[in-house]
Amino acid sequence: MTQLPAQTERKLGLVIDLDTCVGCHACVISCKGWNTENYGEPLSDKDAYGANPSGTFLNRVHAFEVKPDTGPAQTIHFPKSCLHCEDAPCVTVCPTGASYKRTEDGIVLVNEKDCIGCGLCAWSCPYGARELDQVAGVMKKCTLCVDRIYNENLPEEDREPTCVRTCPANARHFGDFADPDSNVSKLTRERGGMDLMPEQGTKPVNKYLPPRPKDTMEEIDILAPLLAPVASEPKGFLGWLDKALEKL
Repeated sequence: MTQLPAQTERKLGLVIDLDTCVGCHACVISCKGWNTENYGEPLSDKDAYGANPSGTFLNRVHAFEVKPDTGPAQTIHFPKSCLHCEDAPCVTVCPTGASYKRTEDGIVLVNEKDCIGCGLCAWSCPYGARELDQVAGVMKKCTLCVDRIYNENLPEEDREPTCVRTCPANARHFGDFADPDSNVSKLTRERGGMDLMPEQGTKPVNKYLPPRPKDTMEEIDILAPLLAPVASEPKGFLGWLDKALEKL
């Protein structure tokens, strides 16, 4: 018999704007810092400053160069963490029940006391969003900062995942997808938010907003007045910069 996914009261998750993300890795650093200090055993690092460093991260940013059918190539920065799938295969395959999906908000978590580090959940995840901590011997993953979002000791503006709170480009958004009037629901509708690899049938809660096509000629038209003084300077940019500094 096929096991139906648990119905949740809320669907907390992220909307990530691929048009806005600049690949600064602030979300990666803040995630590593917060979860090393607050999430069970510290997230390990081995030979961090050596020739072959390795470590556990709950959030990573990849970069790809994409060439559209029309227009110039674009560099797309792609943040990736657990997508808290509605039909999470990592939960289904876990032999000890350590991986579970909360009914109250849909967050997928790992009970580290029950995790035996077998790696089945990592193999079943089509997104590569789980990492086995080599020191602790247990699986680690994004928790949506569950210890922050419900923490009444924090100011209300800080009760969101640390990656969202830290993002300088406002590329990450947190909210309840079960509420059609939430910020994440509105962004998904207005910008055509997409599932990652929908063919896998996992129904990820997190959505990605597609990058907007870049018009090179339009950008040139905007920049031309600003670059005109540089073009007319015999010594180019450095000559223009020298003159500009002299006026300060």
